[in-house]
Amino acid sequence: MKAYQSLIDRYYPEGSPLRDIFLRHSRAVASLALEIADRCHLPLDRAMVEEAAMLHDIGIFLTDAPGIHCHGTAPYIAHGYLGADLLRKEHFSEATARVAERHTGSGITSADITDQHLPLPSDRSYMPESLLERLICYADKFYSKSGDMKRKSLDRVKASQARISETTLKRFESLHDEFRAGTD
Repeated sequence: MKAYQSLIDRYYPEGSPLRDIFLRHSRAVASLALEIADRCHLPLDRAMVEEAAMLHDIGIFLTDAPGIHCHGTAPYIAHGYLGADLLRKEHFSEATARVAERHTGSGITSADITDQHLPLPSDRSYMPESLLERLICYADKFYSKSGDMKRKSLDRVKASQARISETTLKRFESLHDEFRAGTD
């Protein structure tokens, strides 16, 4: 069994609706990320891409998002840093923890935190920096954890990012330019 699977099993019990949502979403993101990594010939370890994609949302169970069966207390936007803290506590690599911390939106700047009054600690970076962080952040935008959970069209992803802010859309478009060979 892969190390990430035992962590998922511990926090997402067999037979729970949240586990099904979590696994379906994470597997879709992992599949797309690996597909892009192969098409773009990215110099990334496939096992690391898979692990980071499977664990990028590990913190959602700690949030209050009843629509996807999350019954924690934190606001949903906090799932990235909460997941990163959990991954660090569980001795996963810093690279995997940073993917969890930095995948939300198309990255979140300190200005975003201030301007949008986001409930996030301001002493961290939420902008995807490494190639692995950018890849998982990008692939994640094509799959929701609600609705039909099918792959979104590029236009739908752009519309979703634009609803957050114009700068979020621009950051997504930059990611798209970097990884477009994997989605066009």
